[in-house]
Amino acid sequence: MATTPELQDRPRVLVVGGGYVGLYVALKLQKKIANAGGIVTLVDPLPYMTYQPFLPEVAGGNIEARHAVVSHRQHLKQTELIQGRVTSIDHANRTAVVAPADGGEIFEIPYFDVVVAAGAITRTFPIKGLADKGIGLKTIEEAVALRNKVLERIEAGSLMTVPAERARALTFVVVGGGFAGIECITEMEDLARAAVKNNPRVKQEEVRFVLVEAMGRIMPEVTEKQAEWVVEHLRGRGVEVLLNTSLDNAEGSLKLINLPDKSLAQDFEADTLVWTAGVQANPMVRSTDFPLDERGRVRALPDLRIAGDEGIVENAWVAGDVAAVPDLSGGGVGGFCVPNAQHALRQAKLLANNLWASRWDKPLKDYKHKNLGAVAGFGEWKGVANIMGIKLKGALAWMAHRGYHGLAMPTVERKVRVIFGWILSLIMGRDTTQLIDLDNPRGAFVTAASPVPKPAAAPAAPATAAPVTAKAVETDSAAKIESKEAVSADAK
Repeated sequence: MATTPELQDRPRVLVVGGGYVGLYVALKLQKKIANAGGIVTLVDPLPYMTYQPFLPEVAGGNIEARHAVVSHRQHLKQTELIQGRVTSIDHANRTAVVAPADGGEIFEIPYFDVVVAAGAITRTFPIKGLADKGIGLKTIEEAVALRNKVLERIEAGSLMTVPAERARALTFVVVGGGFAGIECITEMEDLARAAVKNNPRVKQEEVRFVLVEAMGRIMPEVTEKQAEWVVEHLRGRGVEVLLNTSLDNAEGSLKLINLPDKSLAQDFEADTLVWTAGVQANPMVRSTDFPLDERGRVRALPDLRIAGDEGIVENAWVAGDVAAVPDLSGGGVGGFCVPNAQHALRQAKLLANNLWASRWDKPLKDYKHKNLGAVAGFGEWKGVANIMGIKLKGALAWMAHRGYHGLAMPTVERKVRVIFGWILSLIMGRDTTQLIDLDNPRGAFVTAASPVPKPAAAPAAPATAAPVTAKAVETDSAAKIESKEAVSADAK
């Protein structure tokens, strides 16, 4: 193991993960801890926090990708930042192992308090071909790639003349009917409509969108009546909504099966497959000595301290998607808070306050929230919302969606960028410019810098006989007579 790099030699609050929880904990504690002689250290492989509720709008081209992330360096001035991944934690000895993001040698980092804020990753199943063909919607990079994929497939499909190839290029499938899946497919459908409008070689009825959901309903966060309205809304836009249906195989064509009898539902080809069927706690917590529940989440008390059957784990805290936090409001799933941005933000602020209070032996507060409801946007001027019992749909729900998330976006600077971007989009229209070759940015330079091979030499022309003329025949005959006479004289 490599020697620990130059780090500040002060009592450390180690924050594992720079997402919603990690960013807000560091924001609220960095100045207090520094003034008390300590240091807040945040470790994350990315140099920014991603506001994941905005990923569908990034994929749909309504939000600039850079505006949906928050720079750690820019906003955590008094925090020690390490771009890397915590691979294991030995809390008994107060050390964590860090693997640098650049692939350098791993090293140990000591700490006094630890905040586990590693978040969640996409939950997948062992479906053949899924890893090769699918793409998630959990990172800003995936959202950007998905936007460009939709635009590229429509442009490429417009030039195809083979019906099967054209249909495959213009078919887009989303697996998962939760908030992420519904918002994703509706934003993609809006983007596709704008792209088709600008391309006379493609008709809207050629573009196919398919939503696959294993349950009998979509969006469990809203009422059943609202969920039924959403299905009708999607089908009215031409989206195929397949409930009680699962993806069975993605090798070659996509094979969908009916549930629960597993009979074949549909079999077709598609170039674009988006997987939004849930999340799971970051598996890195399995390499710690913290107590976990049956779903792999770190067990927590309502005050966000880590605790197991043997009692409280001192100086260890957890919040967000990676935590099993009891839901004292009586809601949640299985008695625990569901993984969403609303809980992550509130828990982060409470965790920071409780950690600071614990330094001075002050009483800690339990996490108990009042659910504000749920809002979802389905593209411009379309959405559904259930806000404190008030049910909205259409334009009002869409405005509520943008209002809530515009305010919830971390930092004033990012709020302003997002809101002004929305205003410009409404005035100037949706940007459907495709950015190509992002996965190979040096391609054009390499081509320009590489020597151009010399063209192959043209093959030599075959020799052609001289034209035969009467004079040539006469000359040839005279030569033959002279030759015969010479041979005869020589013989004599």
